[in-house]
Amino acid sequence: MSLSGHIKKIDWSVFDATWYAEKYGDVLNFLGIAGTEALEEFYREKGPALRHSPNPYFDEDWYLQRYPAVANAVEKGEWKSGFDHYCQTGFSSHNPHWLFDREFYFKQHPNLQPNVLEEAGFRNFYDHYLNVGDEQFLTGSWFFNPTAYLKSGHARMEGLGAFAQCVSNVQPEQGYGQRLSWYFDPEWYLQTYPHVRKEVDSGRWLSALHHYLCNATPTDYNPNAYFSEEFYGSVNHDVSGAVESGNFRNFYEHFLRYGVHELRKPSANVDLESYYRNAVVQKEVSRGDFPDAFAHYLAHGGRLEDDVEGLKESEALSKKLYHEMCQIRLPVLLNQTLDFTYDVPDLSVIIVAHNLFAMTMSALASLRANYNGQMQVIVVDSGSTDSVRHIERYVRGLDVVRFPGNVGFLLGCNAALEKVRGPFTLYLNNDTELMPEAVGNALARLRHEIKTGAVGGKLVRTNGLLQEAGSIVWRDGSVCGYLRDQRPDVPEANFVRSVDYCAGAFLMVRTSLLRKLGGFDTDYAPAYFEETDLCVRIHEAGFDVVYDPSVVVVHYEYGTSSFMSSGSMIARNQDVFRRKHTAYLRQKSLNNPRMLTKARFSKQDQKRILFIEDRLPYRFLGSGFTRSNDIVRSMIAAGCQVTVYPVFRPTESQEDICMAFPDRAEVIWDRELPELEDFIKSRAGYYDAIWIARTHNADRLAPVLMDCADALTGTMVIIDTEAVSAPREHRKMELRGQTPEKTVDDLLKHEFRHLFMAEKIIAVNSKDSKVLNAHGFSNVHVLGHLQNVSTWSPGWEERRNILFLGAMHDQDSPNVDSLAWFSGEVLPLLDGRLPEDVKFTVCGYVNPRVDLTPLINNPRIVVTGRVEDVTPVYNSHRVFVAPTRYAGGIPYKLHEAAAHGIPIVATDILCEQVGWVPGEDMLCASVSDAQGFADAIVRLYEDKELWEKVHVRELKRISTENTQENYVKTIKEILEIS
Repeated sequence: MSLSGHIKKIDWSVFDATWYAEKYGDVLNFLGIAGTEALEEFYREKGPALRHSPNPYFDEDWYLQRYPAVANAVEKGEWKSGFDHYCQTGFSSHNPHWLFDREFYFKQHPNLQPNVLEEAGFRNFYDHYLNVGDEQFLTGSWFFNPTAYLKSGHARMEGLGAFAQCVSNVQPEQGYGQRLSWYFDPEWYLQTYPHVRKEVDSGRWLSALHHYLCNATPTDYNPNAYFSEEFYGSVNHDVSGAVESGNFRNFYEHFLRYGVHELRKPSANVDLESYYRNAVVQKEVSRGDFPDAFAHYLAHGGRLEDDVEGLKESEALSKKLYHEMCQIRLPVLLNQTLDFTYDVPDLSVIIVAHNLFAMTMSALASLRANYNGQMQVIVVDSGSTDSVRHIERYVRGLDVVRFPGNVGFLLGCNAALEKVRGPFTLYLNNDTELMPEAVGNALARLRHEIKTGAVGGKLVRTNGLLQEAGSIVWRDGSVCGYLRDQRPDVPEANFVRSVDYCAGAFLMVRTSLLRKLGGFDTDYAPAYFEETDLCVRIHEAGFDVVYDPSVVVVHYEYGTSSFMSSGSMIARNQDVFRRKHTAYLRQKSLNNPRMLTKARFSKQDQKRILFIEDRLPYRFLGSGFTRSNDIVRSMIAAGCQVTVYPVFRPTESQEDICMAFPDRAEVIWDRELPELEDFIKSRAGYYDAIWIARTHNADRLAPVLMDCADALTGTMVIIDTEAVSAPREHRKMELRGQTPEKTVDDLLKHEFRHLFMAEKIIAVNSKDSKVLNAHGFSNVHVLGHLQNVSTWSPGWEERRNILFLGAMHDQDSPNVDSLAWFSGEVLPLLDGRLPEDVKFTVCGYVNPRVDLTPLINNPRIVVTGRVEDVTPVYNSHRVFVAPTRYAGGIPYKLHEAAAHGIPIVATDILCEQVGWVPGEDMLCASVSDAQGFADAIVRLYEDKELWEKVHVRELKRISTENTQENYVKTIKEILEIS
């Protein structure tokens, strides 16, 4: 969000005489007070006692009610008014109006750091919102959507954003009483609380929303039919004290800030967690259609409809519409010139056409728009009687092969093969439309994977459902398109697989291999099974056939043939295929729907692993998830087929999911623990191993695995402890002055109680391994962290500032605790020792439930939140700090920081866990010695010679201890891959 060149128009700190005269006209007219000076003098002398507001952007009455400590201070004379308090000090920590929430605004726009605002001339978030955000239709509260306000019948006023316009109104009006967000339903509210309607009608309140947000007994009122104050307070005992103490105005405020992200039940009849399991809900929330699952629930009244059956029934209509669209496009295409002239083509494209001129032109236009490089396009006119006969008049650069009669797809393609000049050949139907980057993605795969002989894509029919996501050959020679009639976005359709074959509607093959095989086998002429046979011969030649979901093609299907008349031809050619490929078919599964999951892969000799984690292990989550991500990647590098399954359904966007994992990982993003039992049973006998990440997940999964025991016969169970947590929890209690009820040994016994299920146990370091051995577990392997040393990192002079990088998942996490200790105890000790402009950067994922507002008020601290690429962050800072006071395993951030060449100051417990030499590999200080920690930072920051010594030592450590080669080797040993 650019702030450059902005001029402030609205000032929340000044007296607005015009608005004041209108707002309090009854009193002022009675007293005969008029004129700007008289009005302002009256406000100064009498306004505070009357709880008058000085302008429309600050609500005095609400402010004093919301912050009783301020009201008490005003009564004692410490402040003239709530407004005086806000102007002097409250602007950095309090909200000025019931329709603005500073924490909400900051979480929507985490780039608005205090230093950024200050440099742009803004005093706080509210200043920015009034002068920038409101004009840009941003939202400053759960309860006010600017678009909804303007849609309610208000013409936008010149110079005022929707929020400023809204709060400037001093009289109740119909539009202001209409629904302004998903979270509050004014119509329901007034029907449920008729006395409020009377009070609104009498003018006491501006609207139902005004009453809800400003009444003196907020827990007495529910905001809509789907949230109950009484229910939420009765089942969430951890929240009651916070509401009673005034940290939250009511239980709904807690729900909107935290509970909705934790999928807590808002009322007895609303199971938000179950609702969010629906794939459609997840998709619409992740792409931003709705801010969260509760808003989606409110918008749909909790009703979900599966329209797959409707889409199936609509196919005849959708095909007709697709055909009509081709006719509509045709005049446009004829009035421009498609150009496929080439010198040295990147690929050759073969299109066989028998009539369907409009559809063929649409396919050619789609092809040209899809790939900007040089292509040789060969059109085979197979006895057309329409304008395909002279298609060269409308398209430049085509190579055309003509037949007087309809020779069919197979013979037409073989004739075109003689003209092919490109290194890759794409068979493309003339009833297709290519989605973005389809050709480029297929080319990239063939160029980078030398043993891949052919690539096919995700074929989507005109009704929006799958034709196939790769295809399966059964032992009897019959075939089926995998996932036909499913949605294209289901997880099973969205990872790269080696398959038996892909349909010839889009099939890209290495030209040299194609010529060696002689193209399609003419025994299948005129059609059916020719592409199946070709792909099997590609397999038999030692190459792979790959399904790539990034290659998406809309296919009219049966646009060039009569499906109803093809039954006998299919039966004939299936028999031909069976006789020609008996050896290949002998390895295939018998035709049974329960075998689909296994049969969808052409290769059956790869280890199949079910990897289960708390959440999908995105790298930005830290806290062991980065290590899990590395394990998944290394399993795939070792040749395994990996399914990633989360205990808790992900809330991240589809873009995050697509970018976070190798494209050959099957990521189950639409299910979670309650569906796991059915998932495993549906894949009985499929997995060679189940890898359970984190010991506490062994507790969660123990009953599931027992119930699924018959489906897991021969499946090895591996439990990866990630980190032994009992010592950490014991230490945390001690630091907080609590007396642990159990010894560390008792806690360890409890932590390890379900490890008996595992054939193999994984520890993150030798220290944890020894603890496990001491408790009777001899089947322990050590798998630490994977890191690759940066090929280049800046030197001492090119770096500045201090860095903390780590994920903050909840308020009770070690990282949040360490930041509180560091910012409160260590950072003040750097004042006067390091220049004032040396900043402390806090970088990393922040869960919405974590409150970091105390940090952002410190001018030396910059909170960046999650960043897409951490390398520039590491490379721009001079010192990395890890002030962790309690932890388990090995903090990934230490190895990652060291791999980027930034020297580290850490607490002694981390130094012990990582096993490095204090003073040489990193600088260390006791968790009880804030002064020592500050001294170490100053030494490392200012002493270039010391900095370079540590820099060299840590890079050497990483390059010898954390290599990719060793990591994959260890995983192969664990999984028993030869």
